[in-house]
Amino acid sequence: MGSPFIREARLQEPVDGKVRCLTCERRCELADGQTGWCRTRQNRGGTLYTLTYGAVSSLSCNPIEKKPLYHFYPGSVALTAGSWSCNFACPWCQNCDISKRPPSGGEFMSPEDFVARARRHECAGTSISFNEPTLSLEWSLAVFRLARAAGLYNTFVTNGYMTDAALALLVETGLDAMNVDVKGDAEAVRRYCKAEIEPVWRNCRRARELGVWVEVTTLVVPGVNDGDDSLAGIAGRIAAELGPDTPWHVSRYHPAYRFSAPPTPVERLAQARELGLAAGLRYVYVGNVPGHPGEDTACPQCGAVLVRRGALRLYRCDVTTEGRCPQCGEEIAGVWVSKGP
Repeated sequence: MGSPFIREARLQEPVDGKVRCLTCERRCELADGQTGWCRTRQNRGGTLYTLTYGAVSSLSCNPIEKKPLYHFYPGSVALTAGSWSCNFACPWCQNCDISKRPPSGGEFMSPEDFVARARRHECAGTSISFNEPTLSLEWSLAVFRLARAAGLYNTFVTNGYMTDAALALLVETGLDAMNVDVKGDAEAVRRYCKAEIEPVWRNCRRARELGVWVEVTTLVVPGVNDGDDSLAGIAGRIAAELGPDTPWHVSRYHPAYRFSAPPTPVERLAQARELGLAAGLRYVYVGNVPGHPGEDTACPQCGAVLVRRGALRLYRCDVTTEGRCPQCGEEIAGVWVSKGP
């Protein structure tokens, strides 16, 4: 094909002279020469190809708390890569410089090089993030396989809109944890993201069933999903469908891309946190407000503050490596062992 970024797509099927992409829930059906909704997959002569294999737009060593993953190898660092484009249409995107652009070149990085860099920089794991990682499925599978063999963990920061087949491949190959962005109720997701919310909940449930550690984030956007009914509805579904030990991050929105509503009031985030706790969730965190006490983890049984965080970094973690409160012995859900490179 003449470009290192172009590889045959892993999940596809022929349909009436077209090719159906089975990577994400849009399941685009493409005639010869057509490109999918996400602009990263194209039918070329009856075969679907990804246009972004190893196309790295962004690369950095990030604390795991930045994902955010608060109950998974606290204090560790993950080498994090992003690529191009997205399969959602969110008008407030914080990473619009890469997620709203079609494949735009970037540095080609082989999976071998990426994992070698992770080890060289003494990272404990990998993370595919910044734009929607599902679009980097083929590359992620290769990275995860190598990373797991090297003793590293693998994470996704995702909108959760992959097919069940894509999720199964990711888990089978080495996905250990994911933070899923639940952007609102069905109406909000349909209106603003041009997508459906039920596949997201389905994938959260399935990931939990398959042993993946799952945390959920909701960017609280004024006028979109900040009503009591919307927030309480999300919290209630997390508690009922994923379990009360599933952490929920309610994060502060700031104007970005094509959305100009004012930043989320901090008081509203505190209220969202209370709604989550009232719904039965044991761990609800306030995000994008550095220094807020809602970043810390308290024991749900005795109230002792077990984990101190600030500006997306770990300051102190007193949870035992067995995952218990040292004060009362209560089990604290998560993966709490230290993990070096």
